[in-house]
Amino acid sequence: MSSFKIDTSTAIVFVAVEPKHKVINKETGEIAIDRETKAKMMTVGLTIADEGEANLYTVSVPETGVPDGMTLGMPVKVVGLKARDWENTFNGEKRFGIAFRAVALVAPTKG
Repeated sequence: MSSFKIDTSTAIVFVAVEPKHKVINKETGEIAIDRETKAKMMTVGLTIADEGEANLYTVSVPETGVPDGMTLGMPVKVVGLKARDWENTFNGEKRFGIAFRAVALVAPTKG
């Protein structure tokens, strides 16, 4: 499946749902692992507002790319955001969607 870069350079981005580990098996509690860095994966809900429109996106981020102390409403910068389409069959039913992934989130600097 293809992936596409998403430019958030002109967007305002806020944390809407605090980060939590990305569980890939609810029965066993298995947490997703980044194939490249071997870091545990997190999901975070981000409100991204640009050009008069705001939407909520659930974004996967390696644990190493999530700053400590992220709180609801905190503004963040998104590094390396990509969208990838996916398709799977669950219980005989075909499902599809778009997955969002970022390299890191950066908290604003005080100053």
